[in-house]
Amino acid sequence: MAAVVRSEDIANWRPVLAGLCANLVGVGLARFAYTPLIPALIAAHWFSPSATVYLGAANLAGYLGGALLARPIAARAGAAPALRGMMVVASAAFFACAFPLSFGWFFAWRFASGISGGALMALAAPAVLPHIQPSRRGLASGAIFTGVGLGIAASGTLVPLLMHAGLAQTWFGLGAVALLLTVISWGGWPREQFSEIHQASAPPSPRSALVALYAEYSLDAIGLVPHMIFLVDFVARGLGRGLVTGAQYWVLFGIGAMLGPLASGRIADRIGFASALRCAFALQAGLVALLVFSASPLSLSISSIIIGAMVPGVVPLVLGRVHELIPHDADQQRKAWGLCTTAFALGQAAAAYGFSYIFAHTGGSYRVLFALGAVALATALVIDMSDGPAAYQAAPLPQCVGFGERRKALRFSTLRVLRLRLLRRTDGEPLFWPRSPRRR
Repeated sequence: MAAVVRSEDIANWRPVLAGLCANLVGVGLARFAYTPLIPALIAAHWFSPSATVYLGAANLAGYLGGALLARPIAARAGAAPALRGMMVVASAAFFACAFPLSFGWFFAWRFASGISGGALMALAAPAVLPHIQPSRRGLASGAIFTGVGLGIAASGTLVPLLMHAGLAQTWFGLGAVALLLTVISWGGWPREQFSEIHQASAPPSPRSALVALYAEYSLDAIGLVPHMIFLVDFVARGLGRGLVTGAQYWVLFGIGAMLGPLASGRIADRIGFASALRCAFALQAGLVALLVFSASPLSLSISSIIIGAMVPGVVPLVLGRVHELIPHDADQQRKAWGLCTTAFALGQAAAAYGFSYIFAHTGGSYRVLFALGAVALATALVIDMSDGPAAYQAAPLPQCVGFGERRKALRFSTLRVLRLRLLRRTDGEPLFWPRSPRRR
């Protein structure tokens, strides 16, 4: 019996590993590994400084295109073939970038890598999670998006090691890693096609709650951009502490990114995705705003680690919230998640260009950028709170194993949520517990 259970667990977690590899290749490496390569590209005279930054933005533009094209591609080819194809494209882009034939060549492949990243982000988790038990979906989604965190960490460790061999060799090395991960994930995707899993037994969720979620996720992307783009430069040049010190805080950012998805997924399994997402908005707003008022080593360390954790950590929370709002309908869940990914990409691209413009026209004021990021995150929190009890009413109570864990989950909820959920029924059973014999 134990062997059967173990084999079932392995079969269930193989798709999770495939999802982790997809996000590691498409987003973790394809986007974040480019950041530490920017100085090397300029120093090797491959491109001018302005052209190098513009090539970085090409990946963000491609990410938006990938998010928009993900569903049509998967509907025509199937989810698993689309995922495999996009991982191959991302791997090929690394090898192609080892040859600086022209700006147009490089731009096209950076744009293609962005398309693959947007598509992989939109498709990977929704293809996997319907095959995972509800009680483990928070942990599973956290594991899938840990790939993003691993890519951020690799950008501060693997890339500097590869650079000792040369710039072209670094691109080849990244391509080899991406190709290896593609091979590892190849047979791990679920066999069902994109349109085959469709259950429409649940009543539709209020559209206003989904629209609010799209807006919140877009604002979250805006709020995270100051850390993702300007953190190292803020420490190195803005505070005058040097590039080495700035890189140290980027390493802390990467450590947080590795831990964030699993931690947030585990917390969401305990208290529910709606409550966890609201807490995430509040935490992010506070810690982005912290750098407006304090630049001490302690403040920078805390802000770097926690915001680093939230960059990939908020993703499973939003995905889980989609599943709460649209239960038992995998096709609609995929559609809503695709729109979430598009909203995030729009916010991210707009903030990247907008904040760069503001930075250039404010004399290089980093604190203005952090203040704007905090305002965006606070606005997301206000929108989430204004949605009120109606949004929470659509969220099922976390599927915990025993009565003790269910009690613990409710203690973290607000009294309003508690009153709403006590009136509901879960799996046909009323939400109450018999009095313990010890209390009689």
